[in-house]
Amino acid sequence: MQDKHSIREEMTFGRYAERNGFEAVWFAESRLVRDSIVPMAAVAAVTSRIKVGSGVVNNWTRNVGLMASTFSTLYDLAPKRVLLGIGAWWDPLATKVGISRDRPLTAMREYVTVLKELFRLKDVTFEGQVVKVHDIRIDIVYGDKSVREIPIYIGATGMQMMELAGTVADGVLLNYLVSPKYNREALRRIEAGARKAGRRLEDIDRPQLVVCSMDIDADRALDSARSLVTMYLGQQPHIAKAAGVKESLVQEVTRALGGWPAKPGGLEKAKRLVDDRLVDLLTASGTPEDCRKKVKRYVESGATCPILYPLGDDVELMIREMAKGYS
Repeated sequence: MQDKHSIREEMTFGRYAERNGFEAVWFAESRLVRDSIVPMAAVAAVTSRIKVGSGVVNNWTRNVGLMASTFSTLYDLAPKRVLLGIGAWWDPLATKVGISRDRPLTAMREYVTVLKELFRLKDVTFEGQVVKVHDIRIDIVYGDKSVREIPIYIGATGMQMMELAGTVADGVLLNYLVSPKYNREALRRIEAGARKAGRRLEDIDRPQLVVCSMDIDADRALDSARSLVTMYLGQQPHIAKAAGVKESLVQEVTRALGGWPAKPGGLEKAKRLVDDRLVDLLTASGTPEDCRKKVKRYVESGATCPILYPLGDDVELMIREMAKGYS
């Protein structure tokens, strides 16, 4: 979930997903609209079984001690139900708030290394190239003082980050708006990273974000997803590159949008460049049956569990209909 619905609506959706047998609900954090921590806590507070995850927070705006403290607090609220998905963020947003994402692989490796030690409630001193901490620990005064069992997922798009996730993380959060074909290379790189740590591919959890635009009217569902696909092609070209979209199309869409945020009328102009075939390739859009079949493609190509990004107005319809495919 992200920001199309109010937090109180998301609390209702979380309870509904739990009743329908869903394993987890994840909250995105990308644009400067809504953070993921508050809705995670809200849903955790009104549920008892379903897991809550960040999909994803970044490793630049919260120092590693604050991140560990924040997720330890969530763990107090929902023991053994918290999942930490963390990513390297994106430009131009990072640049616009004064952050230079230098040495992203080194930064992520060091950050995850320190997080793991803090979740084990150890005293940590670490002098890395990017992450530097001296004599810190999570100080738990009240409640459960046991080790925080919080799985760490790296949200990866590029193949070097994919391999790193296989080496140091509990799982990798596969991105959305990529084709199932992209997953095959991703799995090879995750497995290569896992071998470096003496693990197997099967040891690495691989949930995948999948845009799900569901409507009784398939054409309306495709058109709804087209807006999101268009924005990401123009504003996050690294995802477009990973999806195998032609550079010439990305450039055309970028020019039509006119920057980030898009200029007035830019999105409507750019949408005309994105055809149904591309929307169908990169999303699970259409009727309920269409969506179930398309989500299945991602599972068959290596995702261990789909994380559905709902675009339709009727989120409960999506929850109910997608539950049929896993009941």
